[in-house]
Amino acid sequence: MDWIDALGWGGSALLVYSLLQRRVLRFRTLNLVAGAVLIAFNVIIAVWPMVALNVVTSGINLWFIVQLRRQRHDAGSFGVIEVGLDDQYLHHVLDTHADDIREHQPTFPGRAVAGQEAFVVVKGDETVGVVVIERDGVTAQIRLDYVTPRYRDFTPGEFVWRRSDLLRGRGYHRVRTSPEIVAPYYGEIGFRREGDGFVLDLA
Repeated sequence: MDWIDALGWGGSALLVYSLLQRRVLRFRTLNLVAGAVLIAFNVIIAVWPMVALNVVTSGINLWFIVQLRRQRHDAGSFGVIEVGLDDQYLHHVLDTHADDIREHQPTFPGRAVAGQEAFVVVKGDETVGVVVIERDGVTAQIRLDYVTPRYRDFTPGEFVWRRSDLLRGRGYHRVRTSPEIVAPYYGEIGFRREGDGFVLDLA
C-alpha cells in the first residue's frame, strides 16, 4: 500500500469513526478533518465528484462548528428551569443517565434529598444537564453538575452559576464545587481553585 492509498483509507476510517461520536461538537470536528483528508485524496486521484461532495459536507460541518462554538458560552442558547425534588421528569433524567452520573460523580446518591435544590438546563426542548446544590450558610455546595453526553463538549452548568440573580435571590454569596466531580471545567469560567475544589464569588 502506498501513501496515497493510506491517505484514502485513513480518511475513510476517520469518517466512520466520526459517526460513532455522541458529542455533537466532536462529531462535527472529526467529520470536518475526515472530509479535508478525503478532499486531498480525491484531488490526487482526480475523482472530482467526490471532491465536490467532500467540499460541500466540509462546508456544512464548518458552519455548524462555528455556530456551536458561538453557543458554547451564550446564555441565550440555554435555559435554566428550577424543578421540585419530587419532579417526575427530574427523576426520569437521573434514572436514564444513572450509570453515566455514577461514572462522573460517584458520590451522588442518585436522587436529590431534602435541603437541596435542583435545576434542569435545557436547549430548546432538549434537556442537556442537571444541577443539584445544597445550602451551607451563604454557600451553594454543588452536589451534582451533570451534562448529557451529547453536550459534553459544552459547559451548560455555567448558566446556573452565571445567573447570579438566580442564586443571590436565594441568599447565596458563593458557589463551591465538590472535589469528587470528574474532569471539572470550573477554572475555565471564573471559579478560583481553593483547596481540593473551586469557588465562585457571586457578583
